[in-house]
Amino acid sequence: MTRRATKIVATLGPASSDPALLEAMIIGGVNVVRLNFSHGKAQDHIDRARLVREAAQRAGREVAIMADLQGPKIRVGKFAEGKVMLEHGMPFVLDASRTEPGDIHGVGLDYKELPRDVKPGDLLLLNDGLIVLTVDAVRGDEVHTTVKLGGELSNNKGINKQGGGLTAPALTAKDMEDIKTAMSFQADYVAVSFPKNATDMEMARQLCNVAAAEYRHKPGLIAKIERAEAIPRLEEILLASDGIMVARGDLAVEVGNATVPALQKRMIKLAHVHDKVVITATQMMESMITNPVPTRAEVSDVANAVLDGTDAVMLSAETAAGKYPLETVQEMAKICEAAEEAEGAEHAELDADFTGQTFSRIDQSIAMGALFTAHHLGAKAIVALTDSGSTPLWMSRHRTHIPIYALTSKLATQRKMGIFRNVHALLMDTSADRDTALMQAETYLKSRGIVKTGDVYAITCGEPMGSPGGTNMLKICRVG
Repeated sequence: MTRRATKIVATLGPASSDPALLEAMIIGGVNVVRLNFSHGKAQDHIDRARLVREAAQRAGREVAIMADLQGPKIRVGKFAEGKVMLEHGMPFVLDASRTEPGDIHGVGLDYKELPRDVKPGDLLLLNDGLIVLTVDAVRGDEVHTTVKLGGELSNNKGINKQGGGLTAPALTAKDMEDIKTAMSFQADYVAVSFPKNATDMEMARQLCNVAAAEYRHKPGLIAKIERAEAIPRLEEILLASDGIMVARGDLAVEVGNATVPALQKRMIKLAHVHDKVVITATQMMESMITNPVPTRAEVSDVANAVLDGTDAVMLSAETAAGKYPLETVQEMAKICEAAEEAEGAEHAELDADFTGQTFSRIDQSIAMGALFTAHHLGAKAIVALTDSGSTPLWMSRHRTHIPIYALTSKLATQRKMGIFRNVHALLMDTSADRDTALMQAETYLKSRGIVKTGDVYAITCGEPMGSPGGTNMLKICRVG
């Protein structure tokens, strides 16, 4: 069993849909599989979810499935020739009422609200910022612009406004249907694109809970931070979510590339403070779409995110459409392991984490007590018998070199914990009797080579057994 703390999210696509390859990727280190709802029909996603579950079963591992919603289509329409070449200084019209295909003079819009969202002087960034247009005038449904930075513009490329300010709602009618599809196969997480505030996330949660009620399921919600407007409201979005994704692509286009690294660090830190998970995404191993090895800069980027304390690092096109999906996962796993090793076994900040802290909840106090005691005793493992996954989540928000093993009798909880940093989730039929359960847990750990005779480990559980949020006991054990 791998001791890697940082988790890997891989996007499923044409390059990784072969069952044997997907199984190899899961064995190679994938913890969460992302289904991108921007592509494909409902049935495609249902089939892909089954493919993931079957591959995980063959690999002998459980993985979480994350359904990533498309969000609003803020895009240009199609061109007669499929693309045009825009030159610096030429005029170009974005026309919300245009129905015929575009040409060198202008193009229609998927996003009809654009003329109401922009004014003269605004900068529009197309195709991830590779093309820049300056707004000269808005005439009815037409946005008249001048090309500031030219290049090739092809069908359906995205539009961002520098500094943000596009009013598109985070959840579209398509997203609402996609939520129902995702709940039909009990996706463990739902990622919401372009949320601007807590209300967007609360609405998504309501829709998810209603759609999942018949399956007795509750997915975790991930807010993708990719709009300039989300930055000042980061804390409220975080509190309304189970985690955030540092979606560096769209975010960089709206706020500028240079500000993103500091924002990434701030978001990771804030997620830890509020006991939420955080995924770092976009272009992490981009060159491996076509090359069998990453660049030195990509290695540093992944390692830096690990050193910042991210729960997971994510692969997009690298595994969905790249030439080397398996090699990319294996390389990423190696980088994560090396970075974690470099952190060293001692984390002085663990003691600092407890200074001046007060805990109002018994289960949270037990989680912190287990961390503190295990750290100072040099324990080999921290074990949490958990129903909901809350105790391992709290433990995983603090830096420790001691692996956390979360034993649960609930498959949905095991899968959900697949994204928590430094948590190794195992399925165990915990007995209703506490002493039997503790004995079972030790036998289970010994059989997997996690602990051996003479090792010390900390274990937490709740009495009575099996009630969510009921962790109220910490025991320090030496293996006999």
